[in-house]
Order: sequence, then structure tokens, then C-alpha cells
Amino acid sequence: MSPRSASVNEELRRRSRDRLLQATVDLVGERGYEATTLGDIADRAGSARGLVSYYFSGKRQLFQSAVHRLMHLTLEEALERAPRTTDGRERLARAIDAILGLAVDRPVLMRAHMAGILQAEGFVQCPEQQRLAFLLRDTVERYGSQDVDADYPLLRALLMGAVFAVALPGVPMPLARLRAELFQRYGLDWGLGFPPGQERPGGKSGNGTDQSSQPRSK
Repeated sequence: MSPRSASVNEELRRRSRDRLLQATVDLVGERGYEATTLGDIADRAGSARGLVSYYFSGKRQLFQSAVHRLMHLTLEEALERAPRTTDGRERLARAIDAILGLAVDRPVLMRAHMAGILQAEGFVQCPEQQRLAFLLRDTVERYGSQDVDADYPLLRALLMGAVFAVALPGVPMPLARLRAELFQRYGLDWGLGFPPGQERPGGKSGNGTDQSSQPRSK
């Protein structure tokens, strides 16, 4: 049997890494961060435990990379969903709804992610985070920003704050209210993106006891 080509080996490594990342978001979403071990993740992914250390420096890097991958894939699906559009306002609305939707649909996971960012090691730079950043920066640029370097970090900060508010245990802010505030800030019509009650990326809908309709104007 002839040896595998470099491209085949690279694809196998990518798939192995992706299985670890997917297993991480699945397990942390089910059990929480502290109750999930690297061994659990390797077992769920069907990988040798040594591969975790090969690809990642530790549990925190693995987890942040996994969540950034999930956010990137969710955002990409939202932006490319039919009918596909190049309209910057629609794309920004879709981006906001996609990220807020993750906080609603995966609260345990996103709480752990926000808590991890606030730890001493802070924000982990990784390929998954860079892909997510590229999509968000591109969205800001298409929206019409004249200063992407300033407006992208602001959008990221606003989204992080909104995710925290949605996922906050015990006293979560209603999705519709946070969405309305962000849409007002960016001058977006309520019907853009994926309004509450419509299916969001990932197959979820925004139905809720107090989130299914547009809030009254102030």
C-alpha cells in the first residue's frame, strides 16, 4: 500500500481536530465545564487521549476553540442562508440574531465560555477565533462602517454583553428586549434577520413567553 499523500494526512488531522472540538461543545453543554474532563472529550470524539495534548495546550484552549468554532459555523450558516444576500443591514441583523440565539439555545455552554474569558488567561487566540473575527469584520464592513478597526471591536463587545445578559442565571434579560436595543442602535428594521418566532440557524426558533413579539416602543 502506498503512503498517504500530504493532503490526505492534513484532511485526516483536520477531521480529528474537529471531532474533538465538537465533542467539547456537546459535553460541556450537557455537563458543564468543570464536570467535563479531557478524557471524556477524547472518548466522545473516538480519539486517543494523547491527541488532545497534540492539538491543544490545555482544556481552556480546547474549550474556547470549540466555542469559537461553533460560533463561526452558526454565523456562517446565518449569513449564507437562502435567500442569500449582500445587503449589509440584513447581514448585520442575521449576525446579531445568530449570536444571541446561541445564548438562548445553549446557555450552559455560553455561560462557561463567558466565565472562561474572564479568567486570568483571558481571550485565547486560535484559528477558529480568527475565522469568526473575519466574518464579523466583513459584516461590519458590508454594513457600511467607515472605521472597521473601531466598529468591529465595539460590535464584538456589544454582542458579548448581550450574550452575558441572556445567559445570566436566575435573571436573564428577554431576548426580544436585547435584540430591540441592538437593532435600534444600528438602525435595523425589526423584520430583518431572524425575528423571534422564526427559525434561527441551528434549527431553533425564538418562541418564548415574552419573546415572541416586538416590544413596545419606549
